[in-house]
Amino acid sequence: MDQAAPVSSKTRLKPGVVTGADYLALLDACREGGYALPAVNVVGTNSINAVLEAAAKNKSDVIIQLSNGGARFFAGEGCPDANAARVLGAVSAAQHVHTVAAAYGICVVLHTDHADRSLIPWVNGMIDHGEEFMKRTGKPLFSSHMLDLSAEPLEANIAECKTVLERMAKLGMSLEIELGVTGGEEDGIGHDVEESADNAHLYTQPEDVLRAWEVLSPIGHVTMAASFGNVHGVYAPGNVKLRPEILKASQEAVSARFGGGEKPMALVFHGGSGSEKSKITEAVSYGVFKMNIDTDTQFAFAEPVGAYVQANPVAFTHQIDPSNGKPTKKLYDPRKWLRAGEKGIVKRLDEAFADLGSTGRTLAG
Repeated sequence: MDQAAPVSSKTRLKPGVVTGADYLALLDACREGGYALPAVNVVGTNSINAVLEAAAKNKSDVIIQLSNGGARFFAGEGCPDANAARVLGAVSAAQHVHTVAAAYGICVVLHTDHADRSLIPWVNGMIDHGEEFMKRTGKPLFSSHMLDLSAEPLEANIAECKTVLERMAKLGMSLEIELGVTGGEEDGIGHDVEESADNAHLYTQPEDVLRAWEVLSPIGHVTMAASFGNVHGVYAPGNVKLRPEILKASQEAVSARFGGGEKPMALVFHGGSGSEKSKITEAVSYGVFKMNIDTDTQFAFAEPVGAYVQANPVAFTHQIDPSNGKPTKKLYDPRKWLRAGEKGIVKRLDEAFADLGSTGRTLAG
C-alpha cells in the first residue's frame, strides 16, 4: 500500500465505539484515503482485548464483530436458552467494548456477522437492546449488523433487508448485505459451492448491485459484501481465483446510474484470510473499507497456545512436578497461556493493518 497520508485535522473523532455520523466519517476516510480496516471475529474478552491492543499498537481504527456462534459462546455454552444466549452474548460483548475501547485511543466499529433468515430474530433481538441503549446514551449499541440472504432469490434478499434496514435507520445504524455467494462456511452459515473460476455464483453481477442499491440506499446506509471469488477459510494456492475487477465494475455501474462519485459504495471483502496481498491491495483500491479476517486470527491464537503447552507439558498434567517436587501453578495459570494467544492475534493483525494500509491512520483525536 502507499505511504499513509496525514489525516485532515478536521477529521477527528472521539476514541471508542463509533456510530451514526462518526461511523460514516470513518468509512469516508477509508475510501478517500485508499485504505481499509480489518474486521475480526471475537469470542471472548481475550480476543476483544487482543484486537484493541493490536489497533492501539498500530495506531489504526478497527472493526470488532461477532458471529451468532461467537455471541453464544460469549454468553456461555452452558446457557440453556441458545437463542437468548446469542442476543445476550452479543450485548455483553458490546458492553465490554464500549467500556474499555476509548482507553486504547482508537476508534472501533462494532458489527455482527452473517445472519441468514433463521437468525433474523437474533438481529431483531440485538436491535431491541440497541433501542434501549439509545434511550440511555443517545447512540446505538452496535454500529452495524449484517444480513446474509445471498442463498435466496435476489428480490427476497432485498425485501428482507429493506424491512430490517427501515428499523435500523431510525437508530443511525448501517446494514451490511451480501450479494452473490461467498463460498465455504462461517460459523454454521455457508454455501456448498465449488471454488472454481467458472462458478458464476461466486461472482456478484453488477445488475444485482444496481437493484439492491436502488431499493436500499434511499432508506438508510448500506454496505455491500459483493462476491468476487472470495471464500471463507484458507485454501491451497490455485483453488481460489479472486477477481477484484468485479468490484470496480459494480462501482462504475452504480456511479453511472445514481452518481456519488468514483466509489459511491462502501464495499466489504469477506474471506480475507490467506488471500494474495496484491488482490487485497487491488480490492481496497476499488472502495473496500472492511476485510474480514477470522480463520487466520483463530490460528494465530491457537498456535502459540499449543506451543506453550508443548514447552510446559508437565504443568498441564501435574500440579506438582514429579521430577523436582515443585508446584507448576505459575505455568498452568490461565493468564500465561491465554496471554500467549493474545500476543499471537496481535502479531497477525500487525500484518493485516500493513496489508490494508491503515497503520498510523486512526481518526481518534
